[in-house]
Amino acid sequence: MQESNTLKDYPQVRQLAIRSLFEIIEQSSEGTVIVDREARIVWMNERYARRFGLADAASAIGQPCETVIPGSLMREVVSNGRPILLDMLDTPNEPLVVMRLPIHDAQGALIGAIGFALFDELRSLSPLLKRYSSMQQELATTRSQLRARQAKYSFAQFVGSSAASLEAKRRARRGAASESPVLLLGETGTGKELLAHAIHAASARAHKAFVSINSAAIPEALLEAEFFGTAPGAFTGADRKGRSGKLQLAEGGTLFLDEIGDMPLALQSKLLRVLQEKEYEPVGSNQMLRSDVRIIAATSIDLQAAMARGAFRADLYYRLNVLPIQAPPLRERLEDLPALCEAILAELGSQFELEPDALQLLARHAWPGNIRELRNVLERATLLADQPRLTALDLREALGPVAPLATTTVRQSYRDACAQFERKLIADTLAAHAGNVVEAAKALGLGRSTFYKKKVALGV
Repeated sequence: MQESNTLKDYPQVRQLAIRSLFEIIEQSSEGTVIVDREARIVWMNERYARRFGLADAASAIGQPCETVIPGSLMREVVSNGRPILLDMLDTPNEPLVVMRLPIHDAQGALIGAIGFALFDELRSLSPLLKRYSSMQQELATTRSQLRARQAKYSFAQFVGSSAASLEAKRRARRGAASESPVLLLGETGTGKELLAHAIHAASARAHKAFVSINSAAIPEALLEAEFFGTAPGAFTGADRKGRSGKLQLAEGGTLFLDEIGDMPLALQSKLLRVLQEKEYEPVGSNQMLRSDVRIIAATSIDLQAAMARGAFRADLYYRLNVLPIQAPPLRERLEDLPALCEAILAELGSQFELEPDALQLLARHAWPGNIRELRNVLERATLLADQPRLTALDLREALGPVAPLATTTVRQSYRDACAQFERKLIADTLAAHAGNVVEAAKALGLGRSTFYKKKVALGV
């Protein structure tokens, strides 16, 4: 008999329990909101209204929930009828822990939803909130770093329709469609780095990092640490927390090895291990790390000649030389000059145009610095010219003493004469040592990084 009475009273007890539960949560929570089937607010308590800058709760009635509560997911609950029991909601002051529940009528039809902001009642979640805030900051930092390490160029920026340019782009697109190593060959200033960026941007790894390292620009003693990273306290002066190397930064993406011909032999053998075994050890560590990177290498020296001298490992050469791509020098693609000039002038943001005699003069130049030198000349010409139409005279002045001026006498400044002498000395020394930067630098009594910086600055 007692059991029968309990069952008979069950609906009433259930309703009282639901009402009590609502009142307890509503009174102790940071806020409560109820929406109808269209996610319009039908009720909100005063605490929640004040949190979102409203004078009173009545002004929220009838408004879409997202208008009052930015980022609200109440519409999702009334759309699919599924509760969201524990979630984080960002607000102007601090994040809230929220719960969202669907509301059904007596026949079980979905008629709305109710949401509670539980922040004040869940103080025990303070560590979680701190962790959430920390993760948000880490995510923002990671996104910023990834944006900084994304490809800067695409194939559209490799300007030219000559046969040599089209062949380079054709091969590069093939490289983008595969995971095999790519070896970019060509003189300095021919656009090898641009092609590396474009290959990454068109590959399946485009959403991951593009990281570059220049073997000639970093002192040999630091190159291994720069490449593989360091374990905590690996050597005197090392970071106590350790330091990520370029390989780790490029994980899942592309690692571009510029001027790989200048990489020391000891490091070459370790790079070969990365390519073959997909693993490496940070400097000062006994821990082997797995590596998932796509390697694109570039060089302006003759690697086969370097192999013959014993300056470059044959096994690494054959591992890298899966898809060789020749970036043609400018003198072999002079038909691209008009388009290149137009693209460079547009990139410089200038309103200048070239007269036919100016283009003819450019076509007669030897271009030892290739596209990089062309950009330098055009930028200098736009800065010195007084009119928007650049003539042969404007370009002759911008080209300076290295231009082919057989019938014109040019007076050189002391600085120009020194630059011309240095340019010729570096070019001749490089030629005498088959393009080997290390040997050429040693012959001139210069450090490798100093020699490389001069080489780039002078367009050699």
